[in-house]
Amino acid sequence: MLRLPAVLRQIRPVSRALAPHLTRAYAKDVKFGADARALMLQGVDLLADAVAVTMGPKGRTVIIEQSWGSPKVTKDGVTVAKAIDLKDKYKNIGAKLVQDVATISANGDQEIGNIISDAMKKVGRKGVITVKDGKTLNDELEIIEGMKFDRGYISPYFINTAKGQKCEFQDAYVLISEKKISSVQSIVPALEIANSHRKPLVIIAEDVDGEALSTLVLNRLKVGLQVVAVKAPGFGDNRKNQLKDMAIATGGAVFGEEGLSLNVEDIQPHDFGKVGEVIVTKDDTMLLKGKGEKAQIEKRIQEIIEQLEVTTSEYEKEKLNERLAKLSDGVAVLKVGGTSDVEVNEKKDRVTDALNATRAAVEEGIVPGGGCALLRCIPALDALKPANEDQKIGIEIIKRTLKIPAMTIAKNAGVEGSLIVEKILQSSSEVGYDAMLGEFVNMVEKGIIDPTKVVRTALMDAAGVASLLSTAEAVVTEVPKEEKEPAMGGMGGMGGGMGGGMF
Repeated sequence: MLRLPAVLRQIRPVSRALAPHLTRAYAKDVKFGADARALMLQGVDLLADAVAVTMGPKGRTVIIEQSWGSPKVTKDGVTVAKAIDLKDKYKNIGAKLVQDVATISANGDQEIGNIISDAMKKVGRKGVITVKDGKTLNDELEIIEGMKFDRGYISPYFINTAKGQKCEFQDAYVLISEKKISSVQSIVPALEIANSHRKPLVIIAEDVDGEALSTLVLNRLKVGLQVVAVKAPGFGDNRKNQLKDMAIATGGAVFGEEGLSLNVEDIQPHDFGKVGEVIVTKDDTMLLKGKGEKAQIEKRIQEIIEQLEVTTSEYEKEKLNERLAKLSDGVAVLKVGGTSDVEVNEKKDRVTDALNATRAAVEEGIVPGGGCALLRCIPALDALKPANEDQKIGIEIIKRTLKIPAMTIAKNAGVEGSLIVEKILQSSSEVGYDAMLGEFVNMVEKGIIDPTKVVRTALMDAAGVASLLSTAEAVVTEVPKEEKEPAMGGMGGMGGGMGGGMF
């Protein structure tokens, strides 16, 4: 082995000689074994405790600081879990691991349940239900049957009714174009056909401007021409898909579509889409009672369903679901009302929770709520015969875990959780604890239920994360960069300069 001469070995590195108080900073920090697991567990406990206080009908609210505006007040466990971001990197890793396990807490709001039930009845199991801020004190349900998109008339001169700022037509033709329409020559044939058939005309294009727009407006004002021009919704591929959906729903063609040599000036009567009713406002357009072929619409719906099955992007899924709803059952909009933004936002969280729970219930059915379903699993664990001591300990851990949700709900209601759990276990299988009334009742009859899918996935995910935490042997985190302190020498110079200037 090569050895340095003794004299060289005694020389200290220049950096340490000049600054002995400095240590070398690495980009990553690594902890091993029990130390790493203990720190992550602290993060898990912090998040679990914060979420636990929201559980059940008498769960407490949590106030979350926001980087803008007033603090957020919520009783939604998922929102609380997502808001937690710990300063300690190791604790934060533990908290992030269990964020997705945070389950939906059923807050037992009858009014919310009723409005979601009405929405599902009207748009069906696969219909789109969206939650928005309302403009009144009360909750409202709006059902949009047909195709609605967020683009209004290009010019207010198209308004044809004194009842509000809108344009309304019955039994209209629809011209759909992917391209911009600027020249008069390109729209004259369409106007002539619509006029000869005595039909109002709706033009949906990338844009309508220049001579084309001024001609339409002039004819609308001078001759009373029944026409309205609207910009196409969306951007890029999403716009193309929406226009194709409109064409299929109304039985028309898309001009300017790639691969097709259809020009607007060559339009024929069969190229128009046909709708029973059109309502165009400043902000949106509704095409109702489209006259498209049922077989073509069903084929298009099937194509969208197939795309939904393979896409992994949440944004794509949302857009595909919206398109699916417009072609099938329509869209239900839940408008959440309240006296202030804080109240509306808190209620909106609960409505979204309840909506997700309802969808999950439709998918896999329901089980008694209040943590009862998990308690009823304990006898099945008692029947298991462990092969070794490790399995025996594992079974005991799961048995204790299954009691926690029911105990937490009881604790939040101000009663002793362990006593409530023992009474439930001694009762018949359908009996549980109604934390709102403080009574033991038939849970399903009282409507205190949980979606099977939510309970099942929460338990499986929790087991997966617990296994991950217990087997992790090393944790790697990034070391935060320490900001250098300003040099003291410069301060004195600044002070002297300022003093001289002031006197």
